[in-house]
Amino acid sequence: MLLRSVPRPLSALLVCLTALLLAGCSSTDTAGNATGKTSGDTDTATASAPAWADGMDTVREAGLPAEARRTLALIDAGGPFPYAKDGTVFGNFERELPRQERGYYHEYTVRTPGERDRGARRIVTGRDGEVYYTDDHYNSFRAVLR
Repeated sequence: MLLRSVPRPLSALLVCLTALLLAGCSSTDTAGNATGKTSGDTDTATASAPAWADGMDTVREAGLPAEARRTLALIDAGGPFPYAKDGTVFGNFERELPRQERGYYHEYTVRTPGERDRGARRIVTGRDGEVYYTDDHYNSFRAVLR
């Protein structure tokens, strides 16, 4: 047996790591069905999602690209922002987000590696703390769960 040739502390560590890996490979939804999703995956709104995210696809902050997490940190800090349009009013002309009065939403650029311009990725924030992410230039949004 392979574990007999490995020192006991190392074999215990290997067993623990294997168990952690297997536990992270699958999860269950609220009905107890295996989903195969991890905490960073996109999923539909669940009971833990805020009311403003009801019916939307969601993504946990940890599941966002690193550039989006950096943009969120800049938003939380109040800037400075790398793009002149960061923090400007988002008009929601596509009507993908809940309807609100003009000035309710603001947009921020999420840097896209390899792009020379602003790219298609954005974070849009709402006045009441809502955070949305799009990676297809406003064609679709996911509510960001923080």
